[in-house]
Amino acid sequence: MTETEQPSIPLSVLLADPELGLRQIAGPAEVRRISTVGTTEIEDPTPYLVGGELLLTAGVRLPRDADGIDTYVRRVVAAGVAALGFGVAPLHEEVPPELVAACDRHGLPLLRLPPATPFVAVGQATYAAIAEARNRELRDSSKAQSALASSAARPDALQAVLTQLSAHTGAWAALFDAQGNELFSAGPRPPAPTPQLVRDLAVRTTARTHRRHGAGRPAPAAAAHHHGGVHLTVHTLPGADGTTTPLALGQATTTAPTLVHHQVTGTATVLLALLTSPRHALGTDTRSVGALVRLMLGATPAEVAPALAPADRTTGDHWIVVHGRHLPAGSTPALPSGDDPAQLATLGTALGTPYLYIDGPSLRALIPSGPDTRPSAPAQAADLGWVLGFSPPASAPDLPQADRQAERALQRAIAAETPVVVHSPDALSMHAIVAPADAQELARTRFAPLDRVGAPGATVLLDTLRTWLNLHGSWDRTAAALQVHRNTVRHRLTRVAELLDVDLQDPEVRMELWFALHWLPDEQADEQGRHP
Repeated sequence: MTETEQPSIPLSVLLADPELGLRQIAGPAEVRRISTVGTTEIEDPTPYLVGGELLLTAGVRLPRDADGIDTYVRRVVAAGVAALGFGVAPLHEEVPPELVAACDRHGLPLLRLPPATPFVAVGQATYAAIAEARNRELRDSSKAQSALASSAARPDALQAVLTQLSAHTGAWAALFDAQGNELFSAGPRPPAPTPQLVRDLAVRTTARTHRRHGAGRPAPAAAAHHHGGVHLTVHTLPGADGTTTPLALGQATTTAPTLVHHQVTGTATVLLALLTSPRHALGTDTRSVGALVRLMLGATPAEVAPALAPADRTTGDHWIVVHGRHLPAGSTPALPSGDDPAQLATLGTALGTPYLYIDGPSLRALIPSGPDTRPSAPAQAADLGWVLGFSPPASAPDLPQADRQAERALQRAIAAETPVVVHSPDALSMHAIVAPADAQELARTRFAPLDRVGAPGATVLLDTLRTWLNLHGSWDRTAAALQVHRNTVRHRLTRVAELLDVDLQDPEVRMELWFALHWLPDEQADEQGRHP
């Protein structure tokens, strides 16, 4: 039933009412829905029918011959009558067999009303059952909408909303971006090809919506399709000023959507649109804005960090720093330009934090955590082409150190071609058996010639050398990681080799420089915290 149809009940509800005593004596046993009850004693009632009726008659003007009865039944079936009820006595002692045969022939359920059942009683029972069904729908809708609203307040809001939507509609639900990437899903996953069909429908609907918006024409907000008994629906998420976001909600179910399903889906669509709006995705709540103001006016990270931690304080007072790089491959879409709400909302939900910043292909984020929290790799980030590096949990004063750890973890992830690397100290390594003071002095001395270089400067040359070694001497991958031309990488490393008077093709030289890079004072800052 859609929102424009009349409330209705299955015919079986009336047949199951013992006080009515109705009995089906002809027609199919399939589910028929009754939206109203009508009584007629005219030969051709079709001008007065709207469809969906249980039509009651005592046969006062029923044709006497089989052909006339057949014509009568054919007409009411064509008018959309859901079922025919025949009241026996006082005119007919029993239902005419010609009427039984005609109803069987034309697929019209025929009910026998006993003499003790007034037509009015059937109408009263029908409308009472419809009212109860409507009240039940309102209760179910209210319960579902309350659950959806509660789920929207969870840290994993997008996933939680989809989970509640699936639970209350029985449908598989998925959130897609404009390229058809499945960002989140909930409910039992249907067998192939249903997920692909929903994805394709979402891509087409989103593209058509944006084309029509661009042309100044009304744009479709939803689309539906049926395939092999499965109902597929897609709703684009509404945005501000009548526009739409690049996201679409897709659903697949083996049962036809009901009025409750439409209402619950509408609520979920609005909530998902709010959760993926730029304001929500960027976490611009009052506490966050206050912390930003204090930082701009001179407060330290340690002073403002408590204002950014979750209100329940269950995660402690530590933070995990995340660095990311967008490296699309294969069918992974290129990163949209600007602050894309879909990217922000998806990554924010996957990482469990609103505190993230995307600048082109680069990502930085802060995740509230406890001191012993172990970062986990979100699958959605890898699906969207992101490579991530995580720091261990750090207190607010140690965030600069955690920032360096996250960047080194990211570089290792890029070099190893793995979606995520979590920084961890080496338990026993060359770093552990060399005295820190001696190691730092060696590193300073080794790279001292770079301090006298002009543009681009020692910092740039060291960063290029570090990235090149991280990537096992690959010119192209180093150029991609640094976002410069490969000839620029060659020029910089040639300059490094000249200043340090080394052969960078020598494995022993590379090993020596690798350790020296890690022993530089700024690289060792994090070690000071672990080895007082």
